[in-house]
Order: sequence, then C-alpha cells, then structure tokens
Amino acid sequence: MPKKIYTGDVISDRMDKTVVVAVTRLTQHPMYKKTIKKISKFKAHDEENKCKKGDKVSIIESRPVSKDKRWKILDIVRRGSE
Repeated sequence: MPKKIYTGDVISDRMDKTVVVAVTRLTQHPMYKKTIKKISKFKAHDEENKCKKGDKVSIIESRPVSKDKRWKILDIVRRGSE
C-alpha cells in the first residue's frame, strides 16, 4: 500500500525536531452541496529543524516516531515570508 503524501503550511515550529503542519482540503456538504474548507493538523518529524513558520512543506506517512508524530517532512516546497 503506498504511503500518503500531503502538502500543507507550517503553523508551529516551537518544538525540537517537530513541526505542526496544517493541511487544507475542500469538501462538499452532502446535503446542501456547499463547499466547505476543512483543516487537519499533523505533527511531523523535522530532523534538522530546517522548517520555519510559514513554509509550505510536503509530508509523508511514516512509522510512529513518538506519541503524536506519524509523519515526516519530505521536502520544503516554498519558503515562508518570516
């Protein structure tokens, strides 16, 4: 089974070797058919502490690194303004 890859924005880099990535997706309401924006937050492992707040990154599914971390940083798509 292939591993999932998501792209999102780094919203927190305060932890050591960990960043919080917000992945935004658009879904349609089943009854009213209105487009809804849903945001999921994932904790991802960042070994070299390269990512900063505001960066756009790709994350990949991995084995559990800690209690909450099940993702790793694949690459930095775009650097943020901060």
